[in-house]
Amino acid sequence: MTSTTHQHTASDLFAQALRYEHRANPYPYYEQLLRQPVIRMDDGTWLASGHREISLLLRDPRISADRLPPQHQRPIRKSLLVEDPPRHDQLRRLVTQQFVPRVMGMRDHIDALVTGLLDAHTSERAGQLDVVGDLAYPLPVTVICELLGVPREDESLFGSLARRLTRGLDPIDTQTEDEIRELQQARGELVEYLEGLIARHDATGGDDLLSGLMHSQEPDGPMDPVDLRVTLGLLLIAGHETTVNLIANGTLALLRHPDALARLRTDPDLATPLVEEVLRYDPPVQMSGRSTLADIDIAGTTIPKGSRVRLLLAAGNRDPQRFADPDRFVPDRPDNAHLGFGGGIHYCIGATLARAEAQIALTALARRLESPRLIADPPPYRENAILRGPERLPVSFTRLVPGAGEA
Repeated sequence: MTSTTHQHTASDLFAQALRYEHRANPYPYYEQLLRQPVIRMDDGTWLASGHREISLLLRDPRISADRLPPQHQRPIRKSLLVEDPPRHDQLRRLVTQQFVPRVMGMRDHIDALVTGLLDAHTSERAGQLDVVGDLAYPLPVTVICELLGVPREDESLFGSLARRLTRGLDPIDTQTEDEIRELQQARGELVEYLEGLIARHDATGGDDLLSGLMHSQEPDGPMDPVDLRVTLGLLLIAGHETTVNLIANGTLALLRHPDALARLRTDPDLATPLVEEVLRYDPPVQMSGRSTLADIDIAGTTIPKGSRVRLLLAAGNRDPQRFADPDRFVPDRPDNAHLGFGGGIHYCIGATLARAEAQIALTALARRLESPRLIADPPPYRENAILRGPERLPVSFTRLVPGAGEA
């Protein structure tokens, strides 16, 4: 059994990793937590940090995707992110049937969007841009809004709502009363907007994802209005917030590793394994949550039925038992079975889209920015600890060359 001393140490280390002053580099705390890959913390929550253990738990049918244990079931309709089979499978099939065909073949369009965003800053003279505000944020929010059928004039609204709502993913004890009230207000605003959006699409139709979900002729469809609203909210927020961080974290890794940047500049094929290494080395989603439906024996201990479990994905991605030299950024790392998109039946639906956006954006930055340099290192980070990434990423350059079809 785990000693009381170790329990307190794990709780303290986890609390330290969540503190804002450590947002730029929580990894030393994860490294210490890896010494015991599954451990119970002082509040009764279990923490899994080992790669093997997280992988097993992600695929264990005795684990519920709902973060709340069975005795605290939610009274409201849940999104597929926190649903279990068979309902999860039904919702996921319907979303996949409508989402995947629309994503396939989007690379040229994504490339055109990246080119346009960078063209706005093209300069023969030295200058600077904020990689987050000028590229990493507007690219995925435009793509997901186009996919779902959100009017372009409403894109800024979702940017604001998403930033406010993602703070709610962090542990409740890290949020202030004002932040909790702000979350409740933002949720209400999102519901009101989505209900109006659904009503407009119901009247006018279209060929976007929202219309597809509303009028699907598949056996699992169409979605009823409540499921539709919940699913839209999930896709709109998860569909761009994580990609913002993936592009920003990838840029940060490249600028801190000039050899990798130089290789990508001359070899765009490197973008594929490089993005996988970003997902391992500095993932946009640091952790996830589950609850147990039965006792689970793992790593020499037993997680009791009804327990809450935190899966520390970012720690598992740097587990020395799985990855050689885990704290080193290796852009073409072989056998890179990272946990950046989760695993099991809840593996990220938008993984293909996120990969394409990051590969194209990072390749464009590498090829078009001459002598790029971080203005602040570390940059200022967002408050959110789970969806972790820079708030701003100002980069200087001696020249930003015109676009020429980067992808």
